[in-house]
Amino acid sequence: MKAIGRLLEELHKRSPRNVLSPEQQLEHMSRSSGYLQEFQQRFPQLSREDYLRALPTVYQAVKEHSWCENCPGLADCPNLVKGHYTVLDVQVGQVVGALAACSKQIAYEEAQRRRRLIRSYYVSEETMAATFESMKLDQYNRTAAMASFRFSREVVPGDKGKGLYLHGPFGVGKSYLMGAIAQKLAEREIASLMVYVPEFVREIKESLADHSYGSKLELLKSIPVLILDDLGAENLTPWVRDEILGVILHHRVNNRLPTLYTSNYSLEELADHLAISNGNRVEVTKAHRIMERIRHYVDVYMIEGDNRRKERQTS
Repeated sequence: MKAIGRLLEELHKRSPRNVLSPEQQLEHMSRSSGYLQEFQQRFPQLSREDYLRALPTVYQAVKEHSWCENCPGLADCPNLVKGHYTVLDVQVGQVVGALAACSKQIAYEEAQRRRRLIRSYYVSEETMAATFESMKLDQYNRTAAMASFRFSREVVPGDKGKGLYLHGPFGVGKSYLMGAIAQKLAEREIASLMVYVPEFVREIKESLADHSYGSKLELLKSIPVLILDDLGAENLTPWVRDEILGVILHHRVNNRLPTLYTSNYSLEELADHLAISNGNRVEVTKAHRIMERIRHYVDVYMIEGDNRRKERQTS
């Protein structure tokens, strides 16, 4: 049996003087294409004239199925519509063609759809690509990792609203764990937003002039799962504490929307950080109000160990 790919090349290369007649083209494709043979077996009632009337469609389907058998990858797909191939069918007694997405296109669209469920402000691509499967567990992070995995499998925003608070030194993998949570939530169709707090606070302050911070604030208030990364490292002001962080957490607690945190501070140290105000005034009551919206709505885990970022740089 002559390879269909070779036949297609010959058809393409023939000069107008030597071009095959429609009957000859159909005969060659019927002998060479397994796809066309299978289609003909499914619809034995079709006549030769039925195929000849739809010859361009038949040719397109045969050609694209041939290319798919030796797929060069989605980026280099040679088909008329990238990631799709023509499928033959019969409607009202006539041979017709329809486009169908290939498995690689379907996988790509699924990855893009999941990616849209994971949003971030100023968080590295490496962190957002983290997965539990790629994580190295040790005596320092195992308990926190298990709790993170359990949260990502069981959380129900609007019903179960308790989040996580991961704290510890720089570089021990707190943010990486949060990225893995975001990936697992996307698999469950749950949208999340991961925010690097210091940069977000800077942006919020800069947006005061044009009052554009309202829409940013609304997103953080309403996203099903919010991840505040590196809380406590921001340049804190009373306005940020009371009108930004306080408003966000108040709304999320009232609506049972879980908030997750990473910080270098323990909860006690964070309370001290939040109490400091402009002019070195200590505002314990206002800090306590914020802490009430954190402390009772998270499970707390400390992660210690070596700085993994240094290990990656030297390896």
